[in-house]
Amino acid sequence: MKNVDMTVEGNALVIRVDLAKEFGESKSGKSITIASTEGNVSVPGHEDIKIGLNIYKKK
Repeated sequence: MKNVDMTVEGNALVIRVDLAKEFGESKSGKSITIASTEGNVSVPGHEDIKIGLNIYKKK
């Protein structure tokens, strides 16, 4: 994962992302990646629940 921190607090999934970080252009070159799970990953402590996350901004 890039720039994604996930925790479970009670029944809530908390996702923390530093919006100041950048990881370069997307493959299409139209946007800049800020954070990504880089595919579907399990929620911590809940292997049967998956999340796929991409955060980006326009170039």
